[in-house]
Amino acid sequence: MTDVAVPQVIETTAGEAAAELARRGIAPEQRVTITIDPEEPDDWITQARRYSRPLVIAAGWTDADIDRIIDEEREAVQPLIK
Repeated sequence: MTDVAVPQVIETTAGEAAAELARRGIAPEQRVTITIDPEEPDDWITQARRYSRPLVIAAGWTDADIDRIIDEEREAVQPLIK
């Protein structure tokens, strides 16, 4: 039986792409495919992220901090969902 490579999807900014690939252990010489999503004029989530990201970075928070807060809040509301 042969192993089948499963593609990974990474959502990041153009400026953070190289750092994200390095964090995942992807060698600089390894080929990758990058897809650039066109901006939707009424894509409010993208607009909110674009507005809030500099504020979060200026406050000294990391992506790990944000992920931790999301997980904590998700756990806090799950008992309420029935």
